[in-house]
Amino acid sequence: MTDRKPFLAACVQMRSGLDRAKNAADACTLIAEAAGKGAQFIATPEMTNVVDRKASRLFETLPDEDGLAEIGIFSDAAKAHGVWLLIGSMAVRLKERRAANRAFLFAPDGSVAVKYDKLHMFDVDLPNGESWKESNVYQPGDKAVLAETPLAKLGLTICYDVRFPYLYRQLAQAGAEVLCVPAAFTRQTGIAHWKTLLTARAIETGSFVVAPAQGGTHEDGRETYGHSLIIGPWGEVLAEAPGDEPGIVLAEINPAAAKEARQRIPNLALEQSFKLTIVTP
Repeated sequence: MTDRKPFLAACVQMRSGLDRAKNAADACTLIAEAAGKGAQFIATPEMTNVVDRKASRLFETLPDEDGLAEIGIFSDAAKAHGVWLLIGSMAVRLKERRAANRAFLFAPDGSVAVKYDKLHMFDVDLPNGESWKESNVYQPGDKAVLAETPLAKLGLTICYDVRFPYLYRQLAQAGAEVLCVPAAFTRQTGIAHWKTLLTARAIETGSFVVAPAQGGTHEDGRETYGHSLIIGPWGEVLAEAPGDEPGIVLAEINPAAAKEARQRIPNLALEQSFKLTIVTP
């Protein structure tokens, strides 16, 4: 896979609600639109299948992976359109009151090629009174994942992971050319940091960043920022959703551009080990 050609990538922007079947159908409509415009790699946001901050309600109907109908639905979509399809994440029951925030990468034949569980939990108290304790419901993953596809080497991450740059550095040093950051960024933090963080991850690793997002006011009351982005390895914005409405954005990705950026600024290869010295004058 040394002679990868440019390909068209798409971000699917959504406003997922409480009805998993409706969310899957909405996603499939946008996936079909992106495929119809020539996208070979299509990515949906974090929590594509359900956005519900009320744990008791979520677990009333949430099955484990074997019973999750959405997996079959998205497998069929990938196969029908012949695309690499990253479902940015879905809620998947692990046990009675515990779930995974899990990404699924489907190959063009409909098979599940790779899975990734979100590493970093969004446990924060924001200045406007918003409080999020993702770790109360979701179990963090314990491994990073690099997917080597015929299109490109994909580094899989989810949302809050973006605030931990060492993860992206390790993925890039392992060969990732495209860093995937599906998200459900809160409106408050999105306004402040969304584009800046994604641009930084692109520049510091010389990678493309594909970041499909949730956007708008959801049924459970939360507000997400939208503004799905595709960013080039030099930090250039290749595509951006204009706001928080559902839809798609597309951009061409040329894996060779990541190699070129890393040759121009070879910081991944020039990393030095060091010891931290704390001095009290």
